[in-house]
Amino acid sequence: MKWMRLGFLLAVPLLASTIRIIQTNSAGDSVHIIDPATDKVVAEIAGIEVNHGAAAAPDGSRYYISNEAENTLDVVDARTCRIIGSIRLSGRPNNIAISPDGRRVYVAIIQAPGAVDVVDTATLERVKAIPMKGGVHNTYVTPDGRFVVAGSIVGKLLTVIDRATERPLWELRFEDGVRPMAFEKDAAGATNRIFVQVSNLHGFAVVDFAQRKEVARVNLPAAPEGKMPDIAATPSHGIGVSPDGNTLWVNSSLNSKVYAYSLPGLKLLGAVDVGRTPDWLTFTPDSRKVYVANAGSNSVSAIDVKSMKEVARIKVGQVPKRNVTAVLP
Repeated sequence: MKWMRLGFLLAVPLLASTIRIIQTNSAGDSVHIIDPATDKVVAEIAGIEVNHGAAAAPDGSRYYISNEAENTLDVVDARTCRIIGSIRLSGRPNNIAISPDGRRVYVAIIQAPGAVDVVDTATLERVKAIPMKGGVHNTYVTPDGRFVVAGSIVGKLLTVIDRATERPLWELRFEDGVRPMAFEKDAAGATNRIFVQVSNLHGFAVVDFAQRKEVARVNLPAAPEGKMPDIAATPSHGIGVSPDGNTLWVNSSLNSKVYAYSLPGLKLLGAVDVGRTPDWLTFTPDSRKVYVANAGSNSVSAIDVKSMKEVARIKVGQVPKRNVTAVLP
């Protein structure tokens, strides 16, 4: 039965423009909610087995969590943290993304033959499955809201989908599986570059969105000789552009660090030690903090961006991976 553990966790009231970090735990049945003002867990969503991706409605009313155990997209009331609905998907899901207006959730379907499922949040129904060339690991919506970008590990493809028509526009093939991505926008707000993590690459590829091609590779600082990643083929997993657009942060599971690069120049600014097997990251909207999910140590590292120091290590569930930032009015 899907239920919620309350206890002391709801003692902290939600105020105007409250910020929350939503942390999934891939080997458990709970999702933890972190308050970045205190760097403490303040709520927990229970009953979602093998939870993977998370998204928050722009109005702060709901959370959406992909459920690998039941092949569903679970809908959670953000105020009570209770599950209020489950939407059957076309196959086993991985990560998810939500449109800027909150009307669509795009779900990566990793199960062959692969698809991006489209969920209408008004009716809470799956309205479409966009076929892909291989199972989809991650989905994103570009900063301008015009495109959905899907990455396939088995297909070794990045696929760009037109949100208006919900049809694929173009694709870019890599030598290995496409994993996390981050997006840089130009002065007009359009997508400028995509920073793409690729299987077995301790670094990232740089893709020019307008030219539809890879234009550079950046390697992270070398790992100790003979060191292997805890998770096969993922020496670097988790990447993000800060909301102010000034920095790019990149996880290294080999070195148990997160690296910061300047934008647009991609100059290495420094590194911060985090927990074992950093897997994902997210920012506070003011770009002052970054939260790194440490899959190998069941924790989340809270990092002060200005000082580039870990200011808290927060205990969460089993094998935390994806995390997102939610703004609750």
